[in-house]
Amino acid sequence: MAEDDESTVPGGSDPAEELFPLLIAVTPSPAERIRLAERLDGIAPLLLVADLDELRRLIAVPQQLPRASSTQAPNAVPDTADILLIDSTRSTARCRDHEIDLTRLEHDLLTCLNTEPVRVWSYAELHRSVWHDEGLQRKADVQSLVKRLRRKLNELGTGVTIDAVRGVGFRLTDHQRPHVSGA
Repeated sequence: MAEDDESTVPGGSDPAEELFPLLIAVTPSPAERIRLAERLDGIAPLLLVADLDELRRLIAVPQQLPRASSTQAPNAVPDTADILLIDSTRSTARCRDHEIDLTRLEHDLLTCLNTEPVRVWSYAELHRSVWHDEGLQRKADVQSLVKRLRRKLNELGTGVTIDAVRGVGFRLTDHQRPHVSGA
């Protein structure tokens, strides 16, 4: 193989040793991520993320993170400290130095609402996204789950809550700050 061949890696190592195929899918819908994982199982390693910000955090070069944080102003830390962070890997939610565990249903509901925080989600949309079924769209299921999740968000001490829109459904709202982020 020639040294200036395009298939070589700039560092000079063999691409077969260094590179591997990775399929990245970006979709805010938890149901769509599950469907993609089922359809693409075994094709290649698969990375499923809810949005581009999550993807950027996952593929950030670790050496750059300490430099970026050391150049930030000291007063930048309190701004990010009040943001609700959802850790999908550990199924937890975090705000400041407090963390709560989430059940699968609570995590799926919070993730769904977090994809478009200002949008009002109907009972049917929430039921499909959380329970992954079409036929059983009971309002009581969604209302009960929202009640438990509101209690946990209150324990967390965040200004983020789930507001009811009478006769329509629910939306995620931050009464202290308009920033809500998924981790």
